[in-house]
Amino acid sequence: MKVVVLEHPRIRSEKRFNDIANTPLWSCLMGCYAASALRQEGHETYFLEAITRGWDLARTEREVLGHAPSMLAINAVYFWEHTPRLFGFLSRLRSAGFVGHVNLFGFFPTLAYRAILTEAPEVDSIVIGECENTLVELAGRLSKGQNWRDVPGLAYRASGNIRTSTPRIPEVNLDRFPFPLRQGEIEGTVSILASRGCYNHCSFCPIPAFYGKGPLWRGRSAENVLDELTQLVDRGARDFYFVDPNLVGPGKKGRDRIRHLARLIQPLGITFGMETRPNDLDKDLLECLVSAGLRSLLLGIESGSRSVLGRLHKSASRDASERAIALCRSVGIEPEVGFIMFVPDSTIEDLEHNLEFLKRNRLLDRLDRTANLLCHSQTVLMGTSDYLRFSEQGRFTATGPFGFEGQVSFLDDRVRLISEQVGNACLSVLREMSRIDSPMYWRTCRDSSESAAVNDYLVHLFDRLLKQVRSTSSLPPVDVLKRDIERELLERFAHTGPGSASAP
Repeated sequence: MKVVVLEHPRIRSEKRFNDIANTPLWSCLMGCYAASALRQEGHETYFLEAITRGWDLARTEREVLGHAPSMLAINAVYFWEHTPRLFGFLSRLRSAGFVGHVNLFGFFPTLAYRAILTEAPEVDSIVIGECENTLVELAGRLSKGQNWRDVPGLAYRASGNIRTSTPRIPEVNLDRFPFPLRQGEIEGTVSILASRGCYNHCSFCPIPAFYGKGPLWRGRSAENVLDELTQLVDRGARDFYFVDPNLVGPGKKGRDRIRHLARLIQPLGITFGMETRPNDLDKDLLECLVSAGLRSLLLGIESGSRSVLGRLHKSASRDASERAIALCRSVGIEPEVGFIMFVPDSTIEDLEHNLEFLKRNRLLDRLDRTANLLCHSQTVLMGTSDYLRFSEQGRFTATGPFGFEGQVSFLDDRVRLISEQVGNACLSVLREMSRIDSPMYWRTCRDSSESAAVNDYLVHLFDRLLKQVRSTSSLPPVDVLKRDIERELLERFAHTGPGSASAP
């Protein structure tokens, strides 16, 4: 059967252009895995990577219609306020005469399947959870004209209702999956996935809901990962990034597995980056990884407040985070940090602990990092435990497409004010840093005096607002405060060069 697997175009959000909280990072490989699994089963599979080819939705529509597949399987990624454009694209496909089966898979459709099937008649089915086995079985049924609605792991419409088939248990042995399909030349940093899931249940994370009651963290064998890396090296790849939510995995077995993997890949002479939880690291493991080519590492720390860590169900202490940062630096790795500065239940004390933690661990000395760490507010997505909790408390207002995200009222108005004002200032800086013609461009300004001056301003602004709300019983007028911050930022941007002082 002819199948098209589509990585649809994404449109950049103006407000959230620097925010990657819309989907876990490993979503970037879901379409590659789906296409590979379908090809392995003998289906005539075309993988259309519209996002990497720079296609817009109109070009993508022409390509899909030109292939005329019997099944169109889309890795549907939530792209903030522009998400409805994907469904407009599907509507135009149907109007143009496309009669094939439309299936969506990925984190967004898994968590929002009921809302999507209710509002988008163009969609025939949705994969709930991991896609490979379900898509292969669905394509097999469709190719034979058989009933497909009892394929495990599907959601669909029947008799005017939204129904789900038997849940599909996630694959335990990940080595059974064929390597993801990679088309064309291998260039730049190559994404690779050595495990799936996570063994923790953070309240803000969509991963537990995505997997339902099945196993969460599962790792590929080190030998299987080595085989894929070797094939990619043979095609010219030299730099990799492990997009696993948590590469190391749980406990001593997890660390032993990664040590084994590091020893296997060391002869390849590659470099790589990775992400993990701070409590999963020890010095021996880090030294082993650095010897194998580790050059960058992101730690999911989230907060410097013990009370916030508890509310987020992080199951990792502030002390463990500080030890992990020091360990990374002891082996020559400057860690990046996942951090949520503002959560809806934050107190002023929580913000003070956060700022103190970041200063103490020398994480606010580089503008691109500072502007991110100081402004991140918790994103509450459908399916997470916090989405349910805030909804039950009557504090959640759905604002995004399909109700997939929304706003949560803060318990403390002073925290809300600081989040808004610091957020606006940091967003203005990040926009300026994204402009390639700006002296503040992030690739070239890291060690400049102008960059250092703006960096210090952001830190001092946060500190000043904390002291201001501590010392007065009334909040500063929002408009006056916003105007003053914009003026101060413009003055600093003006020193970076002609034409760079764009309004925040």
